[in-house]
Amino acid sequence: MILESQRELFEIPDDVSYLNCAYMGPQLHSAREIGERAVGRKARPWELAPEDFFRDAEDVRSLFARLVGGDPDGVAIVPSVSYGMAVAAANVPVEAGETIVILEDQFPSNVYQWRELAKRKNAEIVIVPHPADHDWTSAVLERVEERTALVSVPNCHWTDGSLLDLVRIGEEARGVGAALVVDGIQSLGAHPFDVGAVRPDFLVASSYKWLLGPYGVGFMYVGEEWRAGKPIEHNWINRKDSEDFARLVDYQDDFQPGARRYDVGERGNFALLPMASEALRRILAWGVDNVSESIGELTDSIERRAAELGIEAVPRERRARHMIGLRLGPDAPQDLAAQLASENIFVSVRGESVRVSPHLYNTERDVDRLFEALEHAIY
Repeated sequence: MILESQRELFEIPDDVSYLNCAYMGPQLHSAREIGERAVGRKARPWELAPEDFFRDAEDVRSLFARLVGGDPDGVAIVPSVSYGMAVAAANVPVEAGETIVILEDQFPSNVYQWRELAKRKNAEIVIVPHPADHDWTSAVLERVEERTALVSVPNCHWTDGSLLDLVRIGEEARGVGAALVVDGIQSLGAHPFDVGAVRPDFLVASSYKWLLGPYGVGFMYVGEEWRAGKPIEHNWINRKDSEDFARLVDYQDDFQPGARRYDVGERGNFALLPMASEALRRILAWGVDNVSESIGELTDSIERRAAELGIEAVPRERRARHMIGLRLGPDAPQDLAAQLASENIFVSVRGESVRVSPHLYNTERDVDRLFEALEHAIY
């Protein structure tokens, strides 16, 4: 179902064309209002009860589980993608001579952890080069082999939205005994994801982009095989019976059930979690499939308009529906993003691509403004 414009739910002025959700998703009016009220809770700490440290966390855990088709016991609350990657690196066994497969120009938070792990273990990083036809799936499958211990990839490339078939990649990884780690920050909330079909060992995403949540909150879905693993920090709240504040000095070796052992310390954030919950509820009400197809109407239009100007774009069959990369070539102005921003048109330049990432608050008027400005800037 194609959704109508949802612009009235956001604080976006009429003269602003914000086509940059992949940079940071704007806050919903309702989430901001909830956050403003929630900040005030700590002004009256005597009103915070022990259950308040747990209630919001369990609420947001259940909502994220619904979003990815999993169970709440598989969800950990993390502060960032890099934190989740560190958990995966602490648990997936990698031995000397084995390989870790990543993409060329992958986002740094899904690179540095693996470089450090490979260095410690005397393993090898295999970088899949950017395919000329944008077919990342085939390019990755060609490099998964018997020595592969881990494949860590996104659902779509962060620079241009080119898509990976994670079901096929997961099958290939499992076939050689390798783990699949997924950076979902540029897809979850705007691109359908089913943990039952993909079967990731670890799936990580921060909330501040396509999940429309606050900065500093993220989620990690953990496959059942890894739910008894080793957390990277040891805090009081992820241990068994931590709900009983009077007995916290009865130190526990056991953890809270499932992936809760991986929760970040101070996970019961009284301001941020209610905001994240509100955003997840809104996305679930829209339906991720509907969000994807509705945004896809705009990216398809952008692809057609780009072709009219002779601009190369990632074709529909090779990209996620919610993001598109435009290749303007070497003659494009170096300060193109700044030029567009001066006209209240906001996109990102990432690598060799002008990355355009609309959402439900955008319309064809925003596309018109973008191409009028591009035509003026490059011709």
